[in-house]
Amino acid sequence: MQSNWEAEHTQALREYLAKGLSYSEIADTINARFNTAYSRNAAIGRAKRLGLAGPERPADNLLHFPKRAPKAKKPRLHPPRERHVPEFMPRIPVFDPAEMPKLRCVEIVPRHLALVDLEPGDCRYPYGGDEEGEAITFCGHPRREGFSYCTPHFELTRNPDIALERPAGTVVLRLVEVA
Repeated sequence: MQSNWEAEHTQALREYLAKGLSYSEIADTINARFNTAYSRNAAIGRAKRLGLAGPERPADNLLHFPKRAPKAKKPRLHPPRERHVPEFMPRIPVFDPAEMPKLRCVEIVPRHLALVDLEPGDCRYPYGGDEEGEAITFCGHPRREGFSYCTPHFELTRNPDIALERPAGTVVLRLVEVA
């Protein structure tokens, strides 16, 4: 078997094993004596290849010794660090609670029709659907001409400060001059 161990190194390994040194001590001693760089594992491997390592060495066979219970480590408690906010993070402003605006409502009792039950002239103002699985129904009263909602719902949905954008009735256009 090919090996990079010199014959005198192997002989020293045999001597130190006979003296009962550990493999790490053997590697250190051989390295100091011959100016080499063998590791503990290299010494173990060489001894196994030579047939020197095995059950006859009591230091290697831990089955002969009773196992000790592992010692419980004391928990290391670190002192709590002082908390601080980094300077680069802007602080979140605290706002006073806002007063809820009074909601506008209409004095009309909706018919609560399903979408498939609505006729072409019925108000399509929706009710419900706020909660999971809640059905959406519609007003169903006659709608204002030209719009999707009845007059009370139309007035509810538009901003009272803005003038009506489209006329409520039909606009008649007349051609004045042909170019």
